[in-house]
Amino acid sequence: MGATPSALTIAGSDSGGGAGIQADLKAFARCGVHGTSAITAITAQNTLGVSAIMAVEPAIVLAQVRAVIDDIPPGAVKVGMLGTAAVTAAVASALAELAPGTPVVVDPVMVAESGASLLEEDARAALIEQILPRASVLTPNVAEARVLVGSSAPAAAAEREGEALALARALLALGPRAVVITGGHRGSASDLFLAAAGEGAGDGVEIEGARHADGAAHGSGCTHSSVLAAQLALGRSSLQAARTARELAGAAVAAGLRDVGAGAGPVDVLGLPRLRES
Repeated sequence: MGATPSALTIAGSDSGGGAGIQADLKAFARCGVHGTSAITAITAQNTLGVSAIMAVEPAIVLAQVRAVIDDIPPGAVKVGMLGTAAVTAAVASALAELAPGTPVVVDPVMVAESGASLLEEDARAALIEQILPRASVLTPNVAEARVLVGSSAPAAAAEREGEALALARALLALGPRAVVITGGHRGSASDLFLAAAGEGAGDGVEIEGARHADGAAHGSGCTHSSVLAAQLALGRSSLQAARTARELAGAAVAAGLRDVGAGAGPVDVLGLPRLRES
């Protein structure tokens, strides 16, 4: 048996355990990958919403990453909630210290499931300028993609024909090597994978999947991007990793914990009922 692979998540903490760092570490574990973390923000939240957010000092964010990479070099990194421009700059500095070739998955977290804003206005420009060019794979939903490319379409508008591919191409021009437009906010439930070169270039690849309207989806985006990062840490190609991310994130929504909390229940990527029976 080979060495234990590891992945690092740089993201915010969700006190309700459904999204953020907590979801990321569960997704890493589901893939058989050891998870390490650097917390960018502390949120007070539950299934009903976010009641408070405190950004972590940028120097502490950078120190967390350095402590990890000095001792447990990650096979891949997932970047989630950044919150402020100062934290975004610190994370960009941290990514520059990774070993050359380390895959970086960027989930541009802007809004919580409850609707709370998780990214300050001035941090959006920093995200685009300092983080996206370092991304191996960028994983926005349609609404996030529109914001990143400056689309005039309202975030909540129905997807127009051909829009996802146009958005993915515009996002590739910002520097990431591949883009996955996730299916949660699309007319279809499929993810669109588009790479700058090689497998998945050109018109991209539609990654089919079912929509689970009766599931529980809190943390689905975090779970998707973290599974993708874990698969890259395991040596999979970006397209292979994206396929597995769609499969496992979809299953986690279908099995979501609708009986946890009074609001939007969290996804279940680990299969908690099965574990209770074992």
